Amino acid sequence: MDAAFTEEQDGIRRTLRGLLRERCGPDQVKAAVHTASGHDHALWRLLARQLGLPGLALPPEVGGVGCGPTELALACEEAGRALLPSPLTATAVLAAPLVDRLGTGPQRAELLPRIADGGLTAALAVPGAELGRALGLTGGDRGGGWAGGGRAGGVQARECGRGGGEAGDWRLYGQVDQVLDGHSAGLLLVAARTGGYTCGRTLLFLVRAGAPGLARTRLTALDETRSQGRIELRDVPAEPLGIPDGEGGVGGEGAGGGAAPAEALARLGTTAAAALAAEAVGAADAALGRTVEYVRTREQFGRPIGSFQAVKHRLAEVYVKVEEARSAAYYAAWAAGRAAASGGGPDTGAAVAGGLALATALEAQLAAAGAAVQLHGGIGFTWEHDAHLYFKRAASDELLFGPVHRLRAHAAELDGLFAQPDGSGAAIGGHPVRKAVTV
Repeated sequence: MDAAFTEEQDGIRRTLRGLLRERCGPDQVKAAVHTASGHDHALWRLLARQLGLPGLALPPEVGGVGCGPTELALACEEAGRALLPSPLTATAVLAAPLVDRLGTGPQRAELLPRIADGGLTAALAVPGAELGRALGLTGGDRGGGWAGGGRAGGVQARECGRGGGEAGDWRLYGQVDQVLDGHSAGLLLVAARTGGYTCGRTLLFLVRAGAPGLARTRLTALDETRSQGRIELRDVPAEPLGIPDGEGGVGGEGAGGGAAPAEALARLGTTAAAALAAEAVGAADAALGRTVEYVRTREQFGRPIGSFQAVKHRLAEVYVKVEEARSAAYYAAWAAGRAAASGGGPDTGAAVAGGLALATALEAQLAAAGAAVQLHGGIGFTWEHDAHLYFKRAASDELLFGPVHRLRAHAAELDGLFAQPDGSGAAIGGHPVRKAVTV
């Protein structure tokens, strides 16, 4: 592994940081989250036009920049530093890679250029409490049982007529809560169960904004900078992402033709974990920096409070956590890029690195946010203070992508850490595993 960033990667970081420092201060963040969409459309268009942010990791042939997971992670780190309210996570990290991997040729040609130029935003709709499991971060169910359907909740898909999977031949029923940017995205990728819960399969469907029977509501979220919506589907026409092959997978003309949606989601989790970890590191670093600046100037007993040993020790511990998380996030991004370049199947090492990096980053983010609230003293405990923006982001992220102990437990299971001493059982990640221990 080469730990040094290239000149291009440093340029992405430097340019994005400067732009967000100018256009995304705390007051601008608070103003953006109170708009109907939950983000600044003008800023999003600027990021798309100047930096190609929505298509940063998409191939050039569909209008993307052609970068990899490392560049996406660096962009997410700067977005996290500014607590940027934007469709970046929902569109560029979660939805666009699935369209690129699973979509047919016409679907990719229609959708990806519009996503890359910022004209179309997208959202991945899976049951909110199951996002980590769907991405293979907190559980190992590759069969798509997390999608629910029927009496189990979630979304049920039903094929109408004999259209062979053409648009309009499928109908979706159900409800999905806690969909990132689900209330405003122009395109929804909905995970739905077909054929019943017990003997069915999970597919991904494209639902356009304004489809008949689609109702969307913005939810009141703990973290307003990461807006969430509720999606209700009542006999909504939908188009399968890719072409259902009748055997639980999807065959298409895109880069990922033949990969099952549940498998594609699990592979996406490796890259998404690195990006989300980097985003959490950026937020933690910003919270720590603001706190250090405050304790240098705030005086008690005739001296800056940052000169007291207890405060120094507290901030030193947070600094170590942040730097540890940063190293883990960068390594996870490098491992995800290596796995993508190999073009093979799922990379267990990259999946383990991603899960552990995300767990480490979420812990660091919560530690930095907690220290920011406490060390700002009385003003830090007021709900309107900027420190609470970071605290809400930290608490919300663990609810959405964690919890930390499940991320670590699943990574340990993948790596065969709890293999039986007699070596019996199935092999996972090159290690014999019989039973995983729940941490």
